[in-house]
Parts: sequence; C-alpha cells; structure tokens
Amino acid sequence: EVQLQASGGGLVQAGGSLRLSCAASGFTLDDYAIGWFRQAPGKEREGVCLSSSDGSTYYKDSVKGRFTISRDNAKNTVYLQMNSLKPEDTAVYYCAAAMHPLFLSYGGSWSGAYNMDYWGKGTQVTVSS
Repeated sequence: EVQLQASGGGLVQAGGSLRLSCAASGFTLDDYAIGWFRQAPGKEREGVCLSSSDGSTYYKDSVKGRFTISRDNAKNTVYLQMNSLKPEDTAVYYCAAAMHPLFLSYGGSWSGAYNMDYWGKGTQVTVSS
C-alpha cells in the first residue's frame, strides 16, 4: 500500500523552528518529486516547496531563506526544516509525491505544483505571535 506520512507539526512561537518529516512506504522516493503544500483556514492549498528527483529544489518566495527541503532516499523520507517561523506560516502541511510534476509560476517564480500522484495526511503547524 502506498502511503505518505507527514509528522513533526506543533505549536511554536514566532521566530522558532520546526522540522517536518514525510515518510514514504509502498514506493521508492528516488524517482519522485516530493512537494510540501499547506492550507490555512479559509484559504486554498498552496505549494511551499518541492524537491525534484534530480535534486533540484524550488521554493515559494515567502519561504525562501527560511525553509529548507531535503531528502534521505536511504530512509525514504523527505524533511522540511522551517526556521524563523511567522504567524502567517500557520497551516496544515501536506507532503505529496509526483513522478511527473507540473509547475506553477507567478511573476517568474515557482509558486506550486500539480499532477501529484500521492498525498499524505497533513500535520498542523501553528505559529503564535
């Protein structure tokens, strides 16, 4: 059974850090792009960042310099290190995998992806001011 399990969310004060994990089972991450997405209350889901199978990484402008996506293919796990968290980062965070992701762009910058094959259940991140 194919599964993506996101974990590591929690409550943190503004300026703090969290590390999310996305563990895959039932398939091998090596050939997949893995993206992190988030959805805040009353808002649409948006792309946060993505790690391509070739090692390229893409970030939404608002998280550049604060968030880092990394993967450990040996552990079949992708991580999202989130530093300098802001209240506007509060959302449910999801990880998703795609063999052939299609990218969205806005103003010349990466802004998300679609055509994802697998989605994990989300993990709540709450940043207090």
